Amino acid sequence: MGRLTRPEGLAVGERVRFDGQIRLVLAVSGRAVTLSDMDGTPRPVPPAMLFADDDFEVVDSSGRMPRPPVSLLETLPQATLEKALWWEGHILEVLSGLPPDAGAGTELKPQYGPSRSLTARERAKAVELTAAGHRVSASTVANYRRRYETSGVMGLVDHRPVRKTPKYGTVNDVVVAAMSQAISEATDASTRTGTFLLWRTEQILKAASEDREVKLPSRRTLYRLLDKLTAGTHTTGSATTRRSRAHGATAPFGELPAFAPGEVMQIDSTPLDVLVRLDDGVAGTVELTGMIDVATRTVTAAVLRPTTKAVDASVLLARTVTPELMRPGWVDALRMSRSVLPHRRLLTLDERLEHAAARPVIVPEMIVCDHGKAFMSRNFLASCRFLQIDLQPAHKGSPFEKGHIEKTLASVGTLFTQFLPGFTGRTTEHRGRHLDKQPLWSLPELQELLDEWIVAKWQNREHDGLRDPTAPGRMFTPNEKYATLVEACGYVPVALAGDDYVELLPSLWRVVNDYGIKIKRRTYDSPALTGLRRQHSGIQAKKGLWEVHHDPYDISRIWVRDHRAGSGWIEATWKHLHRVPVPFGELAWDHVAQGLPQATEEEIADAVAALLAKAHAGPDQPAGKKRTARDKRVAARTRATSTPAPAEPTPTEADPSGQDSEPLAEVIPLGLFDPFEDPWRRV
Repeated sequence: MGRLTRPEGLAVGERVRFDGQIRLVLAVSGRAVTLSDMDGTPRPVPPAMLFADDDFEVVDSSGRMPRPPVSLLETLPQATLEKALWWEGHILEVLSGLPPDAGAGTELKPQYGPSRSLTARERAKAVELTAAGHRVSASTVANYRRRYETSGVMGLVDHRPVRKTPKYGTVNDVVVAAMSQAISEATDASTRTGTFLLWRTEQILKAASEDREVKLPSRRTLYRLLDKLTAGTHTTGSATTRRSRAHGATAPFGELPAFAPGEVMQIDSTPLDVLVRLDDGVAGTVELTGMIDVATRTVTAAVLRPTTKAVDASVLLARTVTPELMRPGWVDALRMSRSVLPHRRLLTLDERLEHAAARPVIVPEMIVCDHGKAFMSRNFLASCRFLQIDLQPAHKGSPFEKGHIEKTLASVGTLFTQFLPGFTGRTTEHRGRHLDKQPLWSLPELQELLDEWIVAKWQNREHDGLRDPTAPGRMFTPNEKYATLVEACGYVPVALAGDDYVELLPSLWRVVNDYGIKIKRRTYDSPALTGLRRQHSGIQAKKGLWEVHHDPYDISRIWVRDHRAGSGWIEATWKHLHRVPVPFGELAWDHVAQGLPQATEEEIADAVAALLAKAHAGPDQPAGKKRTARDKRVAARTRATSTPAPAEPTPTEADPSGQDSEPLAEVIPLGLFDPFEDPWRRV
């Protein structure tokens, strides 16, 4: 009797090798282990006899050889593969009694019959191979058999010809560590070339190995090592991408699924590639801050400011959750009632939608943003808590987590900004000359232009990310997708009330004078302010001033809190609002509600072309006509002569008729001195 090999445990259903065959354990008791037999009759075996058998072992419960990885077999050298397949044939003969290429009716060789133990069959195979000229021992055959049962054909492969070399070859580990440190130091630094990184590697080695000298490999080897260590890191490429890769999220990429409007929204800011005329008359750049709904790709609000602040983010949020009302000069085709949006159903929830433009009102459930100061400020966080919005900051250095808003803001430059005068291009390499000499839009005018372009163009533009899953060939517009999701998920937007919107706006403290309230050289007044003029507000901490809320992106009106009457608001309008020009052309929609007048594709195409032409011409310019230097001089002289003329002189005694005998010289009056005018401007 052989050696006794007792397993840690034996359970019903396991497969064991006993008496040269693979058998199934049918029952286990203290006196016997019942095994299956080839003739179908269960065979009880005492545990002592079972464990003492030379072939006994617990095998895999599947009882099958692993499937050979065909793709890996194709990478092996031909000689190595042929040797592995040659061994497979002999091992299969040891296990089953027949070689794999045996024909039908082939009889088993006596030395490989089922009555012989596995050890005896392995000895017989060793004798057979040795007689054929292959010196093989029984232990070698047993080793190959175990490897084959564990790993299949790959277990029989001689890995010496295909052995993998070290990742960094024969380069010293100290050199690899020094170069890795140099690459790590370059993550947040300015981009440098590989020559600097090799020099920095040498400096690190000298500082770390003062007591012993480390021999550096050749220059070519160092460059090969640098290529391996910097693969995918953009160490000598884009600094923005390098920092994003280094500090971004390490988890697998993914995005939050959005199946309803407002479920996931994204907000971000970016510099706008265009010059504008600021309040002080100086040409400067502005930042665009926008919010987009992921499910519908709707741009719910977009605002322009010289520098994005926390209060601007709060105003953007307020605009998102309130209807976009029709503005003076906007044609009737821009109304929500003429769009594909479910206007009639929503009108029963909010009467303000009767005069709303065709931009969906979407209340966010979650807002994804970066770690900018404007979005992490106390003001914006308080606004989100007030509206019960979940604010989800993205990982630092991971702009891909809010890729929708990143792509949308970039599309504004492609689809809209490049048509404006003063367009600067993406970089200084794309910038033109004398941009500040062009007729630039002011910040309020450009804001009005952008608002109309979003409503007229963006919301009616087919988006590649809004394809129908059942018909991928069809794309939806943001307005169409919104209407579709409302029908599918029953989304009901609850727009922000007017008082709530005013509460989110930034506040100022001003005196209510006889003429009204002055903010940045603009005067606002209302008959309802009569009882507040030159009166103390009752707020001692503010020295009797009155609380005024204003929308930085809408200068047409302000709101004054009536502290004496409680928390009510008094709306005051700009005195010169009627003198503001309307900088827009006529636009139309390509999708309208059933039963209402429809706008053709030609009409909307002509309207968009007119809008872009007017935007390109600049303020106070006819579309398609550029002011020449002579036109500027004529306009300057016209402004100069528009001042009140002096009284005519009384006739002198020398000339009673009041007529001079000599013709008078032409008088060119001088204009009034303007302290805010550019002194270097040539007329």
